[in-house]
Amino acid sequence: MSGYLDRINEANDIKKIEPEAYDALASEIRSFIIESVSEHGGHLASNLGVVELTMALHLCLDFPNDKLIWDVGHQAYTHKLLTGRKEDFSSLRTFGGMSGFPKHKESPCDAFDTGHSSTSISAALGYARARDLKGENRTVVAVIGDGSMTGGMAYEALNNVSHLKSNMIIVLNDNKMSISENVGGLSRHLTALRTRESYMDFKVDVEKKLKQIPHVGDSVARSVKKSKDSIRQLFVKGGFFEDFGIKYIGPIDGHDIKEMVRVLNALKKLNEPVVMHVVTQKGRGYIPAEKNPSAFHGVGSFDIATGEPLAGKSVSYTSIFSKTICKLGKNHPDVVTICAAMPDGTGLTAFKKYFPDRFFDVGIAEQHAVTFAAGLAAGGMHPFVAVYSSFLQRAYDQIIHDVCIQNLPVVFCVDRAGLVGADGETHQGIFDLSYLSMIPNMTVCAPKNKYELYDMLYFAYHYNGPIAIRYPRGTACEAFKDMRPPIVYGKSELMFKGEKVALAAVGSMVETAVEVRGKLREKGINATVVNARFVCPLDTECLDALAAEHQWIVTMEENVLKGGFGEACGDYILEKHEDIRLIHIGVPDVYVEHGGVDQLKKTLHMNADSIVERICMEMDGE
Repeated sequence: MSGYLDRINEANDIKKIEPEAYDALASEIRSFIIESVSEHGGHLASNLGVVELTMALHLCLDFPNDKLIWDVGHQAYTHKLLTGRKEDFSSLRTFGGMSGFPKHKESPCDAFDTGHSSTSISAALGYARARDLKGENRTVVAVIGDGSMTGGMAYEALNNVSHLKSNMIIVLNDNKMSISENVGGLSRHLTALRTRESYMDFKVDVEKKLKQIPHVGDSVARSVKKSKDSIRQLFVKGGFFEDFGIKYIGPIDGHDIKEMVRVLNALKKLNEPVVMHVVTQKGRGYIPAEKNPSAFHGVGSFDIATGEPLAGKSVSYTSIFSKTICKLGKNHPDVVTICAAMPDGTGLTAFKKYFPDRFFDVGIAEQHAVTFAAGLAAGGMHPFVAVYSSFLQRAYDQIIHDVCIQNLPVVFCVDRAGLVGADGETHQGIFDLSYLSMIPNMTVCAPKNKYELYDMLYFAYHYNGPIAIRYPRGTACEAFKDMRPPIVYGKSELMFKGEKVALAAVGSMVETAVEVRGKLREKGINATVVNARFVCPLDTECLDALAAEHQWIVTMEENVLKGGFGEACGDYILEKHEDIRLIHIGVPDVYVEHGGVDQLKKTLHMNADSIVERICMEMDGE
């Protein structure tokens, strides 16, 4: 591609572009993003919606001195292009390549690493206050979407912003969407604010006409202007942010670069916090994404001409959950479901269609989702909370305090557990076995294949207490269809009987364990394979039996080693069977970067070949 985008090779180069070329540059950026994401996958609709907004911010800010903090960060592709990272897009979201989210180690222009929602105002306020205390001169801007404003942390930050009064700009990017369509009172409030545009047009026309009156026009116009605040209240409920003590400007067309530049330059001079409300269109410039922005939020590679994915659709664990929860809902009227702004991603869209009164999307508010579920359970319903593993972390206190202490029958359907791949550190679901299994009253289990997920969901409905079922992203395992013994509380499944070496695996690692068994057989080792099923409670009877008949026990989990399944097994074995040799396979004490899951497993020595090599090396060193 050649043109204006080729003239941008480092931060602040956009200021060399002629204003009359801004629209052409925006068009080039959109084409480049569409082409890159179609090849590598990534976040599309959110990035297409903020092209002009990002350009305006870069025209008004000086990088890296000024600080721009993106909420979530999945809309920062234009920002990366405008800071000289165009060539890096060939490695977007691939192992060792450019992240799909802001990363300070990638560029000093990425002020703050992000990946989860509703954090930007807090981080920006911290930056602003640090600037004030150090006597520095820089502009601090937070960009937060209306979807992220459904998260309670944003309001905690706003409350503190109003108290500290540090100069900062909060850009409210209003596209009527988070990942799926926004819900709740804030969404209705912002809809009302959007109607202010008609009032603004009316006000400008009146002022222009008054000023045309000879001799008295200017003074009359000034008098009318003084009363604009009271007039405004007749047209719109505009006092929300001002009630916090924060100046509000908007709504502004988020695709009008020149107008946004004019407003931003004026706001930089204010010595107080201000909210700049811009209205944008998610997916703008690519018709399939405009029509269905939810479907083009996070995508794999796709055909640009049709918008259709290039890879064939496979049966995922999420789709198995979706079908099963609908069957449960049909047979059991006390089943209710809760998600945090992600009915599509968690597989609850079908349940919402069939049982709208029993489906609850609470917005990006995981803490509220969990306590709301606790209330539903206390009130006699049976709630299923569908949430990604890394997002459930945000509600840890509520899991303990509101669900587990009261021993309430809440089912946590923990999607994207284990290594998720291209989204990187902030999204890897590698901590849930550790942080859930340490909680009293919590039961934690993981299915080896799609059939076991179905069975575990039915088991969870009939279980009278908190239970978490964790399952990975991607294609569901369809192997071992004939190995389907009933789910018994706290009991493992013996899949293959061998001797000397026992492989005890959790969930997604069961398939790897069977592959390891096959490779060990080629080396003359006939290993036992156990599907743990339950991480908490631990099946100590099974461990006793394995210890009685084997010399080595190898634990395998797609979770951090600290506090995980292996550590729990190891503690028990060392106490009861000190002569048994142990090998623990899992994620080491690191944050795992982005890349394909297979590549990550190889790097972390969690793939079958690495595990076989480790076992043989340990056994040879006896």
